[in-house]
Formats: sequence, C-alpha cells, structure tokens
Amino acid sequence: MQQKSINILAIESSCDETAAAVICNGKIASNVVASQSIHGIYGGVVPELASRAHQQKIIPVVSQALKDANLTKEALHAIAFTRGPGLLGALLVGACFAKSLALGLTIPLIAVHHMHAHVLANFIEYPHPSFPFLCLTISGGHTQLVLVNSYTSIQLIGQTQDDAVGEAFDKIAKIMNFPYPGGPFIDRYAQYGNPQRFEFPATIMPGLNFSFSGIKTAFLYFIRNNIQKNPNFIAEHQADICASIQQALIQMLLSKVKKAMAYTGLTNIALAGGVAANQGLRQAISQLAAQKNWQLFIPATQYCTDNAAMIAMAAHYQYLANDFANLKTNVLPNMPI
Repeated sequence: MQQKSINILAIESSCDETAAAVICNGKIASNVVASQSIHGIYGGVVPELASRAHQQKIIPVVSQALKDANLTKEALHAIAFTRGPGLLGALLVGACFAKSLALGLTIPLIAVHHMHAHVLANFIEYPHPSFPFLCLTISGGHTQLVLVNSYTSIQLIGQTQDDAVGEAFDKIAKIMNFPYPGGPFIDRYAQYGNPQRFEFPATIMPGLNFSFSGIKTAFLYFIRNNIQKNPNFIAEHQADICASIQQALIQMLLSKVKKAMAYTGLTNIALAGGVAANQGLRQAISQLAAQKNWQLFIPATQYCTDNAAMIAMAAHYQYLANDFANLKTNVLPNMPI
C-alpha cells in the first residue's frame, strides 16, 4: 500500500540554537528555535554551555514543534538530525536524542549535512531556484561557493582558507565593543554611514577561494592607530566605520561570485547561511544580479540563521532518495562538504 504522507521531525543542534521542525510532504508544518543567551557575556559560544543548554531545551522544543504541526510522535515516518559540521558536544545531544526517538518509534533515521541544509533553505518558500545553480553559503564558520546540481548533489568550488566572513564580522564588531553576536550591529549602523569614508585592503586569493584574516587584522590596526590620535574615534565615526568595513567585506564576496558565475556559465545564484541575513549584502547582490540579468534567490531571514526547517527540507529529499542512517552513525564536527 502506498504511503499517503511523509512526516519528518528534524532536529538542529550544531552550535547555540536548539531547534526542531516538522515537514509534511515537503512543506514546513512547524519550526521552533530556542536561542542561548548565556554566551553573550563571554563574547562567543562556549561549547560546554551550549551542550548543557541543548540538553535542557531539546525536549520542550521538540514537543512544541509536534504541537505546532498538530501531530503526535506516532504519526512520524522518520527522524532527522544534524550530523555536522558543528560543535561536538552540541551535535551529540541532537544525534543521541534523534537516535533514541527513532529507535523507540521503529522508524528511519536521517543524518543531515548542516551546510547542505543551508543551501536547501532556498526551497522552503517559493520561488525556488532551478538546477544547476551557484550558491554562496556564508556563516560564522563557513564561506563557500558551491555548485548545486540537485537536491542531494552539491559540489564545493571555492571556500575560505582561514576565517569565515561571519567570523570576521563578529571579530570586527568585538573590536568596536559591540555585544555578541556583533555582526548584526555592524549591518544596522552601516545603514546610516558613508561606505566610502574609510578604505580597507581586500585580500587577493587565487581561483574562487577567500581569505578574511588579513582584513580583520588591518581593521584592528586601523582602530588602534586612530584611537591613539582620538580616544573618541569609534563613537564619533561609528556609522561610517561600519559602512566602510561592511562594504569592503561585501565586495570581497561579490568579486568571487562574479568570477564563479563566469566560470560556471550559470545564471541562477542563491545565498544561504546566517550572513545571508545581512541587509547590506542582500541589497548589493540584488543590484549586481539585476545588472547581470541573474535570477537571485535568498531565503527569508528566519531560514538564513540556524534553524531546523532547513534540516527538515534536506531530510525530505534524503528520505525520497532512501538515504538513511543507522544507530552507529557518528557525528562529524568537521564534516566535509
């Protein structure tokens, strides 16, 4: 007898967001995210604290996701979890919970690649990109250019050789004494500044690879030198500083996007990952896409940052492809693309 529906519960616990979502026949039925505020006082994610918070929040979050989807756990056909990349302890919480639930319900287990899921966030809402397309996947831990050939076939063609652009944003924000995570503060203040006021050196990398450690160091010296001359330099020029450094980082991204689009000959381009929520980047790449006659796709902001809806979307297509895991499947903190 043919199965009439496919209901999958997905769990995301790769870093500091405890999230669960339910997908029914390829449509997101619920998406619950519990953030961890404890890390703010430390200026970054503390892995042990993240793991403990996941343990505390995972049952309430999963229960809420099932309630929002109006489903009982007995109505599920599979359980999905983030296998990697991510923090080891955080990944283990989600994986162990998913394995236990799948075992108890005697239903399949699906192990999802976190970065693949970010790409497939572009399929949560309409319109969808058509295959093949190029995706710029940008987050606190990754900056990648990937060629997306299908729902389950993604090829890495370029990546950062050191810091990710999201990490650069947060470290620059920390230098400016913004609260953690500081990237959104730069984006916010940049809207009121002059992006041409200050210049920062772009790092030139071969091929389609990126490097953001150099501009981060240059920014540190820029701030130190100007504060020596004027202790109130940041306060007096905050908007212009944010606008200028954000513009420099965005142009480094877009220069590689233009090369990648020319290299692949594609006309469809998508964004994914937490930094895809940056309003300055969204505006700049929209303008570039219009100039180049590219079809541009960007997920809604809530699906750019870590969430379980994207894990659920990836799991749905893995389910259709009979790509299942087993109870011996290990998490992979440094999982390759």
